[in-house]
Amino acid sequence: MSGNRTRARVGRLPEVRRLLAVGWLAATGLAVLTVAQLELLARLIVAVIDSGGTVLGGRGVAGLAMALAGVTVARAVLAGCREALAGRTAARATAALRHRVLAAAQQLGPHWVSGRRTGELVALTDRGIDALTPYLRDYLPQLALAAAVPVAVLIRLCWADPTSALVVAATLPLIPLFGALAGRQARFATRRQWRRLSVLSGHFLDTVLGLPTLRAFGRAGAHAVRLRAVADAHRRATMTALRVAFLTSLVLELVAALSLALLAVPIGLRLLAGELDLRTALIVLLLAPEAYLPLRALGARFHAGAAGLAAADDAFAVLDTAATAPAVPAAGRAGAVDGDRVGVADGGRVGAASIGAVGGGARRARRAGPGSVLVRCEDVTVRYPGRDGPALCGFELTVAVGDRLVLTGPSGVGKSTVLALVLGFVRPTRGRVLLGGRDLAAMDRTELAGWRARLGWLPQRPRLFAGTLAANVALGAPGADEARIRRAIRAAALGEVVAGLPAGLHTMLGENGYGLSAGQRQRVALARALCRDAPLLLLDEPTARLDTATEAAVLAAAARLPADRTLLAVAHRPAAIAAARPVPLLPPMTGADRASPLRPEPAAPDRAASGQAADARAVSPPEAVGVDRAVPSPAAPHHPVAAAPGTDLAELR
Repeated sequence: MSGNRTRARVGRLPEVRRLLAVGWLAATGLAVLTVAQLELLARLIVAVIDSGGTVLGGRGVAGLAMALAGVTVARAVLAGCREALAGRTAARATAALRHRVLAAAQQLGPHWVSGRRTGELVALTDRGIDALTPYLRDYLPQLALAAAVPVAVLIRLCWADPTSALVVAATLPLIPLFGALAGRQARFATRRQWRRLSVLSGHFLDTVLGLPTLRAFGRAGAHAVRLRAVADAHRRATMTALRVAFLTSLVLELVAALSLALLAVPIGLRLLAGELDLRTALIVLLLAPEAYLPLRALGARFHAGAAGLAAADDAFAVLDTAATAPAVPAAGRAGAVDGDRVGVADGGRVGAASIGAVGGGARRARRAGPGSVLVRCEDVTVRYPGRDGPALCGFELTVAVGDRLVLTGPSGVGKSTVLALVLGFVRPTRGRVLLGGRDLAAMDRTELAGWRARLGWLPQRPRLFAGTLAANVALGAPGADEARIRRAIRAAALGEVVAGLPAGLHTMLGENGYGLSAGQRQRVALARALCRDAPLLLLDEPTARLDTATEAAVLAAAARLPADRTLLAVAHRPAAIAAARPVPLLPPMTGADRASPLRPEPAAPDRAASGQAADARAVSPPEAVGVDRAVPSPAAPHHPVAAAPGTDLAELR
């Protein structure tokens, strides 16, 4: 995106439009007050000289002095108000832009976020957008001042001395001309510096997060060398940007000094020759520098906000991506639907409060009756950019209220992609996905938010935040009381763990649940999903990090879900698969497989009688690369699991 287009888009932000409107009014007032102040100063000097050097030598001198003091105070007050307003407006504008970028990232979903480095996103939403503050607070108000003051000065000079006004009018354009030439190089240097900063942020965050792995494999030293090289590249880019900035200031100061010299020397000669009176000469010499000063300050302040404009390019690119492709899969891995990227029911930092607020309305909504269809996938194919084969091909699935379904199959067949479809993070390349009766392809942002408010979500790698245990459990249900939180904790088989913590529910956890084991963090995230009281629970390998006894307790709690709550899970472990109706997904076919289409083997009599297996069928379309179609039998009962006492999920309703 070009610099002019970026500046135009920044100027169209609602807060910035108000800033520009008020800034132009304030600049006009300051221009008038500047001319009046210097006019009064010139008259006062002449009056003092005419009175014999006595400041209080006459009533006229005293009146001029009082008028000058009043205008000076008024100019200072107006300038202070303008700066205060610009500061507050800049803070609101950057906060609004940051919110829009985070909302766009949340809308695009984890598949898009997983294609970018976390450190770069952090740098963009933190230092990058903050760097736009000097541009809004200093540069834009100065831009209005640079347009208003020279015009007011030229008008007064035309009245006082047309010859001097002509010299000023001829030399004024030199400052923005040379400023634009130097500013072009400054823009390139600043953009390069911002790119280096983004790369450095990504490397540094990767180093911090992966330090245990680097130490374990003895690669910390080699990675430190790489990090030092990246930091040195950022240092060189920063010094280059500073050199260009100082060079720009030098050029502008030189042009302004030469322009004033071209004006001052003839004024002195004409004054000695008697062609000008003292008052006119003073007015010209006092006003002329004020015509150049705003332009020089504008060039200097441009560099303060240039880094923010470079970051604004990336921010607007995120917004454009969200506007044109709100849920198109990114060229990342298929199974990247993680709560540590963008929070939905599990809740990330991004939009957790807003999603929780929507969830409150979902709990008050009337639940659908048993048998009502919640999710339907019809001949769905999903392809990710940059991948040869489809993640899903011809997939079909029906999820009704009260179903207990578990997606099974080897890694990479698209199980997490199915959950991403249900979450609305991925849209099918072909086929149709109905969520609550609405076609996913036709759902807008508001409808998707309403749908996600009905979901409880447990990702493969849940994200816990620095705060109390109770706050982490209640993240998806902000209004939950302590009794409800405790019921969710018991249902997740976490009661003994909480009892052993120093402050129980109010124990402070470190970042990402520091202080808890991996299995305990998994159960905290499960309690979070259960506490949400959502009609549809999506669980991605909920028992992957649990021991056998804890797994049995969690599965027993899941088996006692109320009849109007639905479960769709992904699992590999036999106990988890046996706790619900399996929906097998088949891997993509090879050329030999396509020559002889796969057919599911008949279910064994004992498994068919117990209802542990779903009636699955696989169809190989002529154009399909692989087969991922599974249709569960709606009539198959779910497998009974022994219940552990004290974890009845019906209490969570």
